[in-house]
This record gives sequence, structure tokens and C-alpha cells, in this order.
Amino acid sequence: MRLLIVNRKTLYLILLALILILTIFIVVQRRDKVEDVFNTDIIYQGNKDEKIIAFACNVDWGNEYIRGMLDVFKEKDIKITFFITGRWAEKHNDLVKLIYDEGHEIGNHGFQHIDYDKLDFNRNYEEIKKAHDIIKSITNSSPKYFAPPSGAYNDNTIKAAKELDYKLILWSIDTIDWRDDSTKDKIIQRVTEKVHNSGIVLMHPTENTNKALPEIIDYLFEKGYKVGRISDIL
Repeated sequence: MRLLIVNRKTLYLILLALILILTIFIVVQRRDKVEDVFNTDIIYQGNKDEKIIAFACNVDWGNEYIRGMLDVFKEKDIKITFFITGRWAEKHNDLVKLIYDEGHEIGNHGFQHIDYDKLDFNRNYEEIKKAHDIIKSITNSSPKYFAPPSGAYNDNTIKAAKELDYKLILWSIDTIDWRDDSTKDKIIQRVTEKVHNSGIVLMHPTENTNKALPEIIDYLFEKGYKVGRISDIL
């Protein structure tokens, strides 16, 4: 009987140790996540406690919808941030110039639309720098914000962006407008249900995004929000 009691005590101690180890692991993971969210080199939303929201349009395709988007923004008298890939900019110099000339902010979306979290430091640096040089050659202006495609990044991405004097931009409100089931109404709902001060709304040039934009903007205006660029919320 005594041996059984000792074994039970030992078992309890082992279980307690395992629970303690698991608890420590969870706390560390959560702490790392919090530190990541508040990392000054990674921006999910702005730091202004004001009713202002930034629109971030990532562009690697959908050039046929760009002029329609620009017409909406001109009609509503707002400027946003377009994150464009270098390969898209090379093929559509005229659209890049049009976006820039109409007063919109142009950000860097890397040269190719690939997963940057799978790249080493040198590849991250090369992809960001190549897009930077292309954009600068077209606009004669240096972009200062980098949005990794699909939001995929690793430590090498952060280091490369920082070395190139970029802030890494993600988002806090996602339209998911690239998905086949993303109707105009769903896109509107995804924005209006999550609106908050200094939010970053991620979008792409699609037909249904263009249809949804006027109603989204009107809704934000009615709620007292301003709509602007990434630089406007920082």
C-alpha cells in the first residue's frame, strides 16, 4: 500500500510538472504574439486615436479595375495607399503614373507575389529593393511602406525591410475580395462590421470591390470617419 501511495504522489508530481510546463509555454507564446503585434516595425493599424481609416489596395493583377477605383476615389475626394508589385509596375507604367499623379500614396508590394516568409534575408532584400527601384524610376519618389504579399513574412523580411528603411504594413480589416464568393454585399459587411479608429482596410482591384466602395465610403462618412492613406493614420 505504501508503495502505491508513493507512486500516486509521483504521478501527481509529474502531472503538476507537465501542467506547469504547458502553462509556461502558453504564456511565452502569448507574450511573443503580443510583442509581435506591437512591434514598431510591423503595423496592423494606425496609432491615431481618431475616426480615420486607411485604405490599402494591393495590386499584382486587376489592372482593368484600377481606373474605376480611381474614379470612385476622385468622386469621394479621398486618397488611399496602393501597394504595387514591381513586376506589375513594369508592365503598367501608365497606371502607376496615373495613381501617383492623382495624389495617392504608392507602397512597395515586393517584386513578385510570393511567400516572403519562405525567403532568406538576401532574397527578401532583393525582392523589396528591386520593386523599390522600379517604383522610384516611374514616380521619382521613394516608397516607405512595404506590404508583404498574403501578409507572409518572417524575421528576415522584417530585417530586410528595416534595412531598406521601410515599415512593414499588414491590416486590421480584410475585405477578402479576391475570393470567388466575395459578393458586393459581403465585402461591404466585412468592412462595416469591423470598422474602428485607425484601421487599415485591405482590398484588391476587383469588380465587386469597385461596386462596394461607394457604399463603404458613404457608410464611413456617415459614421464620422475620414478615409485616407497609411501615412494619414501614423
